[in-house]
Amino acid sequence: MQESKANVSRRDFIKGTAAVGAAAAAPSMLGGRTESTAGAAEARPADQAAPATPAKPLPSIQLGPHRVSRLVAGANPLSGYSYQGAHASNCMKEYFTLDRQVEFLQRCERAGITAHQFSNYKKSEYLRVARDRGVKMPFFGLHSDVSTVKEAIKTVAPIALVHHGGATDRAFATGKHQQVRDFDKAVHDGGILAGVSAHNPDCIQRVADEGWDVDFFMTCFYFLTRESVPGAMEKMPPVCTLDMTHYTWFKDDPAAMTSVVRQVKQPCFGFKILAGGRACLNQRRVREAFKIAFSSIKPIDGVIVGMFPRYFDDIQFNVEAAHRYGQVPKA
Repeated sequence: MQESKANVSRRDFIKGTAAVGAAAAAPSMLGGRTESTAGAAEARPADQAAPATPAKPLPSIQLGPHRVSRLVAGANPLSGYSYQGAHASNCMKEYFTLDRQVEFLQRCERAGITAHQFSNYKKSEYLRVARDRGVKMPFFGLHSDVSTVKEAIKTVAPIALVHHGGATDRAFATGKHQQVRDFDKAVHDGGILAGVSAHNPDCIQRVADEGWDVDFFMTCFYFLTRESVPGAMEKMPPVCTLDMTHYTWFKDDPAAMTSVVRQVKQPCFGFKILAGGRACLNQRRVREAFKIAFSSIKPIDGVIVGMFPRYFDDIQFNVEAAHRYGQVPKA
């Protein structure tokens, strides 16, 4: 498979990689060009950046003193991490050199995306280089070690730090939720916004019910850490239709999380809205996932989506989906 082939579709990619042992489809990467109503993103080769003309502003929300687009660029593909298995992860690691990581953020910014969620401050060289090359969008990231909060803030200068979702779920499951609260206090003491991420909707509900001093949430559409909660797996059907790799993806999970999202007063950023690539069979399914996500959350909420534009211009496609489905109703 050659990267220069402009007609390589999302579906072509997953078929090709499946033939060698695993589907290497990244979040928001799949979705073949078989529809008769192809848009501008479908007509443009993946290795061509969107035109450098000023982009139409994306729908935006308020995050503390910051105004950010409702579509936020996620970090997993940039970090070489996929929920499709090792083949996809290795493909991402090969593609996302330092220069391509920076170019990705530049392209996102030109397209109208005005925020990026990073995953590890210790692997944030690309953020520094992006700043040096003119990227102005704010960054916020995941972290969970209270002892290195100051170091993380000094290294990246983010607008916020968010307690890592997997760590949150484990802390609540083992009665150590105070660690999460102490983390957010340390972040606030550092002078920036503090958030909590979780895969388990019960964690978000408890933080809200107890009135924690939290500025926003990151809310996974799938309860991937269910096995860490005693008795949680026993409550689920014996077959989960979205199963792949070592995680379980139950199709009713998004409804459970978004029910909580709509109840809490803080802004929430839904993530894994494409089920780690499982909702990307074709572009109709991707659009449908964006539509469901935006229609299921509050007008003050947004989504975080990982993108892998090696074979297809994910950036422009997702921006168009956010324009189409993420408009905030006028008061």
